[in-house]
Amino acid sequence: MSTGQRYVLISPCRNEAAYMRQTLDSVLAQSVLPAKWVIVDDGSTDETPLILQEYAQRYPWIQIVTRSDRGHRAVGPGVVDAFYSGYAVIDPAEYDFLCKLDLDLRLPPRYFEILMRRMNEDRSIATCSGKAYVEENGEMINERHGDDTSLGMTKFYRVSCFQAIGGFVREVMWDGIDCHQCRMNGWQACSWDEPELRFIHLRPMGSSQKGIFTGRMRHGYGQYFMGTGFVFMAASAVSRLNQKPYVLGSLAMLWGWLSAAIQRKPRYDDPAFRSFLRRYHRRVLLVGKRRAVEEMQRVPVPTAS
Repeated sequence: MSTGQRYVLISPCRNEAAYMRQTLDSVLAQSVLPAKWVIVDDGSTDETPLILQEYAQRYPWIQIVTRSDRGHRAVGPGVVDAFYSGYAVIDPAEYDFLCKLDLDLRLPPRYFEILMRRMNEDRSIATCSGKAYVEENGEMINERHGDDTSLGMTKFYRVSCFQAIGGFVREVMWDGIDCHQCRMNGWQACSWDEPELRFIHLRPMGSSQKGIFTGRMRHGYGQYFMGTGFVFMAASAVSRLNQKPYVLGSLAMLWGWLSAAIQRKPRYDDPAFRSFLRRYHRRVLLVGKRRAVEEMQRVPVPTAS
């Protein structure tokens, strides 16, 4: 199937040899292929470069960008830096959509076709995604991301909207800040939990190279940095008490926020953004996400292409 529209994938990666063939093959099996796929090897020391070379030789629309080895896996701002190394080699004007895509995913075959169709049907959508699941004992377990965000491992954007918000900030919690910036402009950031949009996340959400508890603490700190208040953070932690690792995962998230607050660590340096975020979170607690999102879409939707 052809939509007549073009999308580009940009994939930062480091030491993904254990997972990446599943991602590569699931993209190759898409009903609508990307016009270009830029994969940024962020200093891999495993078999990743050889696998990338193999696929790039077979598919000329796959381009590899190689960065020097910094000696460790980068998270947060480091991932965004790697993304922009790929963004620098494309001309965004040549594409209608772009996607920051991780290489530890297995995508359903109509994934990008459906996302483009949804965005064409609703011009207020700036960024969107499906939902992440993990496989556990033969079952698919929902990672439970909110419907008011596009997921960081597969952020699909309308190019014009991505440029209008200034792209991704090179800060911790970049993948939450961008969604709220979209809402500040009257656009939607969203994700859908439907069979044809459910993808497998081969590395657990909130984990890190140092372990899942470190990852959850990092998430709590990221919420603090972004500007999330304690009441909303506590409610978020409580909502995940029944998610593995039970109780301790929620406590790690909460401690990440509290530790940053006790140390008076700096927060995202945009007072207007933090004010908008607090207002949005208050409404979510009072009326729920669906109504809060509708209220925050308060400006006319630009005629984005």
